[in-house]
Amino acid sequence: MANTWGYGAMTNSLGDIQNSKAIIIFGANPAVNHPVGFQHFLKAKERNNSQLIVIDPRFTKTAAKADFYARIRPGTDVPFMYGMLNIIFKNGWEDKKYIDDRVYGMDEIKKEAAKWTPEKVADVTGVSAEQLMQITKVYAKSTPGTLIWAMGLTQHSVGTSNTRLAPILQLSLGNMGVEGGGTNILRGHDNVQGATDMGCLADTLPGYYGLSSGSWKYFAKSWGVDYEWLAGRFKSKDWMSKKGFSLARWYAGVLGGKPGEDKIHNAGTNLKALFVMGNGITSIAQQAKVKEALDNLELIVLADPFVNEAAILTDKKDDIFLLPAATQFETSGTVVATNRTAQWRYQVVEPMYESKPDQDIMFEFAKRLGFYKEYTKAMLMRDNKTEFKWPEDATNEIARIIKTIGLTGWTADRLKKHTDNWHMFDEVSLRGSGPMKDEYYGLPWPCWTETHGGSTVLYDINRSVKEGGMGFRNRFGMEHNGTDLLAGKSSAPKGSSNPNGYPEINAKNIEAVLGITLTADEKAKIGKNWKVDTSNIIAEKCMKAGIAPYGNARARAIVWTFPDQIPMHREPLHSPRTDLVKKYPSFEKDKENHFRVDTKYGTLQSSKDWAKEFPINLVTARLVNLNGAGMENRASKYLAALTPEMFCDIHPDLANNHGIRNGGMMTIHSPEGTHITVKAKFSFSVSPDRIFIPFHFAGVFQGRDLKSHYPDGTAPYATGESANTVTNYGYDIITQIPETKGGLCRIEKA
Repeated sequence: MANTWGYGAMTNSLGDIQNSKAIIIFGANPAVNHPVGFQHFLKAKERNNSQLIVIDPRFTKTAAKADFYARIRPGTDVPFMYGMLNIIFKNGWEDKKYIDDRVYGMDEIKKEAAKWTPEKVADVTGVSAEQLMQITKVYAKSTPGTLIWAMGLTQHSVGTSNTRLAPILQLSLGNMGVEGGGTNILRGHDNVQGATDMGCLADTLPGYYGLSSGSWKYFAKSWGVDYEWLAGRFKSKDWMSKKGFSLARWYAGVLGGKPGEDKIHNAGTNLKALFVMGNGITSIAQQAKVKEALDNLELIVLADPFVNEAAILTDKKDDIFLLPAATQFETSGTVVATNRTAQWRYQVVEPMYESKPDQDIMFEFAKRLGFYKEYTKAMLMRDNKTEFKWPEDATNEIARIIKTIGLTGWTADRLKKHTDNWHMFDEVSLRGSGPMKDEYYGLPWPCWTETHGGSTVLYDINRSVKEGGMGFRNRFGMEHNGTDLLAGKSSAPKGSSNPNGYPEINAKNIEAVLGITLTADEKAKIGKNWKVDTSNIIAEKCMKAGIAPYGNARARAIVWTFPDQIPMHREPLHSPRTDLVKKYPSFEKDKENHFRVDTKYGTLQSSKDWAKEFPINLVTARLVNLNGAGMENRASKYLAALTPEMFCDIHPDLANNHGIRNGGMMTIHSPEGTHITVKAKFSFSVSPDRIFIPFHFAGVFQGRDLKSHYPDGTAPYATGESANTVTNYGYDIITQIPETKGGLCRIEKA
């Protein structure tokens, strides 16, 4: 089981936002969720007169600082962006040369955009035609512009379409691969990017290597273990290539086969045990299902500095183990920021009381399960050691193996040097000076070699590869439908020995593409391709030739392997606009074996008129003083005092229609048959057709106080109903991210 809640990688950096002339934000609230990083947005406005545009279903604290704010209906980002593209193409504001040289499939986007007139967009999104045209003109004319998003754009059944169309919008304006441009995705909390990079996904190995036998054999060799031994850890070898359960629907693995539950595909067995390290299980959707799954597990192990509230939610009495894990202050090692930069974190104090660092807990498990030697062997291989040093040797293991995103340069010594000399780097460009000259802070990946300085702006051809330049990756073949997928003439990174497009580099083509001759010794050592070349000869030779190891191709706007080859608007599974469901239905067929679970789309959406019984949009998001499931924050009396109880922001007109008073109690009902009762808080930040609730609370479940479940002395200062008890069923058809940002509810006075 692993997390599939991907957003995509930030192409630039927070500091680089200060170079932007326009900033457009979809479904993100950095003033609250990234208050330190938000300083760069404000500095862009102050120093660069940057225009700040916020697209959000509610008026947020970020919107309060915006030059333009559009109150969009949840789940209609695709029509809004197509509306912008319609206006851009109609007025000839697109960057034609950029598109011709570096983009494939924009003609198909142009055809779809032509359908989305400003008037049509206004009907679907709720944003007026005049406001759409004003925002589009400002953004298109104020280049470079950067596009920001977070979970408000991703957590939809069409989240993948949203996160495809946003970069396409940037490509149309030539805003990708430039300072002040790019798509800059704000990660939810510390080291989300690093966790994703290290394989906390249900469909990849570390470094985004796929689940093919070739990838497994590469890792077996790199870990120093026998491939057949590794395969023997699975029920059968064919299961090595299958996706696992995702975090979003792990509960289905327990409940599958029960009446009314979605079918699972898990070799004929249900999940029986759950092991959680530092993850707020109560922060995911479908809390009633999560509770039922927890109640039906044979074993629950929760490793966390605080009491993980999965242990509180369940009524299970036996075989629940709480392992006290050390905090980040009691450990050291590498963390990765939202902009792909690494930072060495030094230990402040020794682990307190009986707590243990995460790695010690995992080492103990490996010993008892009988594979400790195999588990730790890779840390000894770099220098033929007999004993490893944690975490330095683990960091160097990562640098030795992960080529796909270019982590070769991330050695422990280099990362420590960056942290020790952080004051020698510029906050905007990240460029170093003095002893850090020719390097960028945190060595943003790809960092191709142990002397490469990192890449602060992805896809920038105005820099040499040695300086962090690159084109778009060649990963989808050489041609499609007779069209060349390699970049056009004279669109290679600055100083390249090949000024045009070129394929990804492998042992067979390296001499021809780079115009070099390898020695016999180099030919004997070189890997099959750049992704598995542990000799790093390919990367070293590419740096000298000014060639990006992964090739130089066109960005593709068409994904021929997806259900929607170009992004299409599809109404949320629970839509308040029944008329639009008929025009823009969800996927007709449900998806079988979607991360091992059959997942509903069209059959659920068309099963009833959801808007008739549940007419109100439900919006969830964060609060600045809380984070995620809120376990550690609500355990602070100072943070809890700022938000002592669960609440709902509701427009006074909507409240009046239901007899709800400010400060009174109200009940929210979900299409899932669940409900929560919370305090009403009058607010004009939401319109009369929607409500907002934060998702940080737990400890109360559908009116039942669970404080007695906490071990003595561990109950937080604030408890409350979980927003995710009433978030709706719905999952993205590619990533399975939950549709928590486009659901419906019904309200009443409690």
